[in-house]
Amino acid sequence: MGKMGIAAQVYSVRDEAQKDFPGTMRALKEYGYEGVELAGLYGQSPEAVRDCLKEAGLVGISAHVGLEPFREDMEGTVKAYETIGCKYIGIPGMSMDCHYGGEKFQETCRFIEKLADCCQAHGIILMYHNHDFEFGKTDRGTYFLDELFGAVDAKHLQTEQDTCWVKVGGVDPVAYLEKYAGRCPVVHMKDFRRNGGEVEQYPLGEGEQDNAAIVKKAAECGTKWLVVEQDDHPYGEPMENMAKSAKYLRGLQDS
Repeated sequence: MGKMGIAAQVYSVRDEAQKDFPGTMRALKEYGYEGVELAGLYGQSPEAVRDCLKEAGLVGISAHVGLEPFREDMEGTVKAYETIGCKYIGIPGMSMDCHYGGEKFQETCRFIEKLADCCQAHGIILMYHNHDFEFGKTDRGTYFLDELFGAVDAKHLQTEQDTCWVKVGGVDPVAYLEKYAGRCPVVHMKDFRRNGGEVEQYPLGEGEQDNAAIVKKAAECGTKWLVVEQDDHPYGEPMENMAKSAKYLRGLQDS
């Protein structure tokens, strides 16, 4: 069982990346990250992003890209992320009309299959990244997320489980990784606490997640990359928090 790579979701430091993309990438490398997952190109061309990551010593493992750019130009959009070197593309979410029971569900599933075929032709694996709302119950008593992964097979769509939103959705992240063992190449690590009904995000190790158990199970289930994502930083500065998370996660892997 090989050690998993540790990457940063650039959305966690989006303002910093927009102001100084090269400097932000160098800092993430210094914190101990080996790769990044993009959420936009921050005013850079794909070629500039590729060269910047190479100079910083980072791997551009993945990118979050909504369905609309693919609807407008599937081949061109996939090629842009191939240029950067991404091996994965994560759909960051979909509206409920695209999920089970929605009027666009079947159409969306067929589009995802077509997109996955295009991605595979360029050496890229397509994934779906969840939030908590996909753990709502359907009229069949199932989760919306499971209906999606049942309607689109593993050949076309892998999971990118966001372990924070899995737990907020009422499901044990360790059990959910086990459910999709072999289908979870990239896993989002995100810690949080509940404060008066609100979900507040923290650096890894400062919240209520059992991160050690999640990391152990991810490794057992074939995960290749752990991606640290902190959408908001109510306590501390973004770069400082990402440094803390990298150090903590590295310690878990080394223990």
